[in-house]
Amino acid sequence: MEMPAPDVKIMAMKAKLVERLQSVLPFEAVIHDEVQTRAYECDALTAYKCPPLCAVLPASTEEVAAVLKICFEEGVPVVPRGSGTSLAGGALPTADCVILGVAKLNDVLETNYDDRYIRVQSGRTNLSVTGAVEENDFFYAPDPSSQLACAIAGNIAMNSGGAHCLKYGVTTNNLLGVTMVQMDGTIVEIGGAHLDSGGYDLLGLTCGSEGQMGVVTEATLRILRKPEGARPVLMGFDDNEVAGACVADIIKAGVLPVAIEFMDRPVIRATEAFAGAGYPDCEALLIVEVEGSPGEIDEQLGKIMEIARRHNPVELRESTSAEESAKIWLGRKSAFGAMGQINDYMCLDGTIPVSELPYVLKRIGELSKQYGLDVGNVFHAGDGNMHPLILFDANKEGDLELCEAMGADILRLCVEVGGCLTGEHGVGIEKRDLMFDQFAPEDMEAQMKVKDVFDPKWLLNPAKVFPLSVTETRRAG
Repeated sequence: MEMPAPDVKIMAMKAKLVERLQSVLPFEAVIHDEVQTRAYECDALTAYKCPPLCAVLPASTEEVAAVLKICFEEGVPVVPRGSGTSLAGGALPTADCVILGVAKLNDVLETNYDDRYIRVQSGRTNLSVTGAVEENDFFYAPDPSSQLACAIAGNIAMNSGGAHCLKYGVTTNNLLGVTMVQMDGTIVEIGGAHLDSGGYDLLGLTCGSEGQMGVVTEATLRILRKPEGARPVLMGFDDNEVAGACVADIIKAGVLPVAIEFMDRPVIRATEAFAGAGYPDCEALLIVEVEGSPGEIDEQLGKIMEIARRHNPVELRESTSAEESAKIWLGRKSAFGAMGQINDYMCLDGTIPVSELPYVLKRIGELSKQYGLDVGNVFHAGDGNMHPLILFDANKEGDLELCEAMGADILRLCVEVGGCLTGEHGVGIEKRDLMFDQFAPEDMEAQMKVKDVFDPKWLLNPAKVFPLSVTETRRAG
């Protein structure tokens, strides 16, 4: 069978674009070979793939500005990419776009322990920020499960959290300022090394905007003193809803752990086989960690364990050493990789009021039976940020579509009980067509008008966040 002839017009446009990009970047920083661009055809939402027109790897803010200016003049869409760990398709290319990767922007630019901040380039990985300051007993608080690989750029784009966000908040609570390049190549500074800025909260607008406003190249982050100590307690229960009720009671009691993590039986079994963390054989497991001085830890854990006993746990185990603490957390940190060894899965990200945990867990179980797909639950229970893992077979016809339909019902459930579509993964392509389930048309119009101001041609991260039909209309207009 004859292959279709290449589109001459597209080839000519690509050749001109590559030539212009190579005039402002080193030759090797412009990737346009069809085989090499396949490395950028998807992110961690691997069910969807699309090779980009080309990819670029700038090494400075000025190079990013030069790239964006060229793409703006040529009318070429740009998809910013951190480490590609997005679980919502936030870095998925379109066939006519340039992928702008920030992997080479990985330097520490300034560290100030007196004023407790660090300024880094946005391609630096999350964990390496703490790595840069831990010798001086400081740390960077947000700790998503992918922190070994995920970039600060993506953390800012999606407002990422992590296990310890209950006490320390998510990215927006630890972000002081950014250097951002707008689509026309204009470099802007927002916020800075101070507590708060006057005027409009443009920093709050930028954090969580999923690359719709500009490309963040530098970030000023809050760093904190390491606590004197920390200790987790592991709780096993014979019922998911009982574990959810225990979480609600802990929060209601006014105790503030640094983390409350939830895992159900499928996840417990998978992580035990994968990591051997010594978890009990039960229906649901909670890891609750507190920190402070030894006296503070004893007092807080005493209250928490008293609450847990009212719910008749099958196991209540307080860590007695640093090694045991590390083993308890090993299982939780290994959960997503462990589940990947069992089956294909789609990881959701909805947020609900903590008081609704028992009801939502019950409904997820009912939806699992209705759709005939197994679900593993592992999430940040303390702030209600749920991550149901829907298991499916990518090689079975119709299974992906069934999985997506079930996922949409779970996310609608989150909205129905007073929550929202996302807590830290973003909207991306995964939830864009559910946005009207959460927002009224006038609310969506207000959001799109903001994008109009920052990106009037709608060239930045196209086909994300807003329903596709709306995006196409906006770009055409």
